[in-house]
Amino acid sequence: MTADNSAQIIDKNDTLFYNEDNISIYNTDICALDYPDNSIDLIVTSPPYNVDIPYTSNNDSLDYQNYLQFSRKWFTKCYHLAKDDGRFCVNIPLDKNKGGHNSVYADLVNIAKMVGWQYFSTIVWNEGNISRRTAWGSWLSASAPYVIAPVEMIVIFYKKQWKKQNKGESDISRDDFMSWTNGVWVFNGESKKRIGHPAPFPIELPKRCIQLFSYVGDTVLDPFLGSGTTALACKKFGRKAIGVDLDAGYCDLAVRRINKITKVLL
Repeated sequence: MTADNSAQIIDKNDTLFYNEDNISIYNTDICALDYPDNSIDLIVTSPPYNVDIPYTSNNDSLDYQNYLQFSRKWFTKCYHLAKDDGRFCVNIPLDKNKGGHNSVYADLVNIAKMVGWQYFSTIVWNEGNISRRTAWGSWLSASAPYVIAPVEMIVIFYKKQWKKQNKGESDISRDDFMSWTNGVWVFNGESKKRIGHPAPFPIELPKRCIQLFSYVGDTVLDPFLGSGTTALACKKFGRKAIGVDLDAGYCDLAVRRINKITKVLL
């Protein structure tokens, strides 16, 4: 940490890692987070995909059934944290073939519904990365070809009621509203090297979810904070951010990015 940032860091023996300007970061497991139930307006996150990404504090190569159990636990925790009209935007893969072929999207949607989340819709995020393919299974043969969709899913759930109960201020433009309510979003992914995290998502993703599904001043939770992109979007668009990450190094990275964008906004 730099000297400028260190004054804003909480005692490392406390799970509250950072707290300033409507942004609170907790260095803990989301399932162990000590935070009031029924207090979150919107959850925006991209959880571990279980594809052996080299996180420093998380095993991303679980047995698939253990991965589904892990997902059920944090889905349940988020359900309790959300308000009755709380929304939940979760960025997950459509499927995966690393370590076996699994229907990740279908399985996680089913688990979320079993926990109590109500399904609303799915946004297809087209990253346009089909050129990155390195494997086709059986080449030019019906023997065992791979079919790979260059998309990810952003699933939208709500807790008990979809319509927000309190009137608030929306800050979305007419053009963005018309564009983003189209369920296919096209924008590029984020550079791991530029951000310094093994699996960052671009700020465009939380920006759209935040402006489309929350009011100015609402509380937004990211249970897998990572490099802090959701918190950055909250900072830029006037939402209160709650970020949680098991890795202190990623919490530190998020704080540095938040402080950097704060200087730009000032």
